[in-house]
This record gives sequence, structure tokens and C-alpha cells, in this order.
Amino acid sequence: MEAAAFFYHIVTPAQWQQYADSIYYEAPSLQTEGFIHASTAVQVAATLNRYYKGELTVLLLKIEAAKLNAELKYELAPSVNELFPHIYGQLNKDAIIEITEVQAAEDGQFYFS
Repeated sequence: MEAAAFFYHIVTPAQWQQYADSIYYEAPSLQTEGFIHASTAVQVAATLNRYYKGELTVLLLKIEAAKLNAELKYELAPSVNELFPHIYGQLNKDAIIEITEVQAAEDGQFYFS
């Protein structure tokens, strides 16, 4: 699989706020699993609905792969049989080129295109 120029990380506003004064962001999964989970553009909607059900609002961080300081690996998620981008280290905020607030619809689902 050819790596995309851009990929996405989903975070709750409260979690993002913890790093407001920092030059980097670190998801809890970096400590528990050794990497930060991310998704390609085509994977975002399914990831939102699989892992963020019940959240009303999340932030979608658009990351430019070329600006990333940490190692980026595309690895298989056996549960869905897809390759996902994983960031092996802290996410330097200057690699984030866009932050979009995404609201759950009335049916509780997230829609992203």
C-alpha cells in the first residue's frame, strides 16, 4: 500500500485540550500500545462510528505525513482486515494542517466524506 500524503487522527475536545500549551500531542494509546492510531480518509467514517459512538463532538486532525517527526507505519488491523496508519511517537503539532469539529447526527452516527 502506498502511503497517503495526508491521514487523520480523531480526538475528543477534552483530550485535545490537555495538550493546548504543548508543541506535541500524545494519545493514551502511545503509552498502552506503543503508537497513536490514525485513519486514511476512506476509513474515517467507519472509525468514528466504531470507536466514538456516544460522543457528540470529536475533532478530526488532518496530518501531513511529510511533516511528521515520528515514524509512520501502515499496519494491519485484523478485526477489519485493513491497513491503518500508526504513529510511533508523539505527534508534532506542526504536522497538523487542519482541525475539523465533527458532530454526531441526530441518529448518533458520524458522517464524513
